[in-house]
Amino acid sequence: MRRRADKLLAEAQRRRTLREFSPEPIPDGVLEGCLRVAGTAPNGANIQPWHFAVIRDPERKRRIRAAAEEEERAFYSERASAEWLRALEPLGTDTDKPFLETAPALVAIFGQPSRPGSAPGAPPAPNYYVKESVGIATGFLIHALHHCGLATLTHTPSPMGFLNEICDRPASEKAFLLLVAGYPADGASYPAAAAVKKPLGEIASFL
Repeated sequence: MRRRADKLLAEAQRRRTLREFSPEPIPDGVLEGCLRVAGTAPNGANIQPWHFAVIRDPERKRRIRAAAEEEERAFYSERASAEWLRALEPLGTDTDKPFLETAPALVAIFGQPSRPGSAPGAPPAPNYYVKESVGIATGFLIHALHHCGLATLTHTPSPMGFLNEICDRPASEKAFLLLVAGYPADGASYPAAAAVKKPLGEIASFL
């Protein structure tokens, strides 16, 4: 068990969040398999309150980039505090998001706060622990993609309501995160600051 834990840690430590992607397509079946892994995540009452919209169509990716960059311009110029912007400086992020068009696949992840009622004409029934459930499933998906040799980027333009229209999802669903997936571009860089992780003593206690 210890060897397996150490092997898993070594694999996780090789994972990098990248912003430079190759347009090389992902082989058939890989995304599908990783999404099945995400679907095994624990969730409130086993209702599985999530939907994963995979976007490969260039026109939809173009629309997503345009909408996301509009929100990012508002974030950097109006919404973000000075402290928040200082925290982002070492990562080199800005309003330009070419990876939204370059990467072969985007996965728009939606939470489902409710589901159809149990009887015809009944009001929608609430789902439980939606954010927690979708967050866990997203973590499963990120590691599954990394395990298969793909790079990812978690992108969260705010607000993300434009994703419902572009991805043909009902207004009742709430966009949780936009996951960019693909191979690293040749010469892709990685901010040194992002490689620094807190040691175990700072993130865990054993009581």
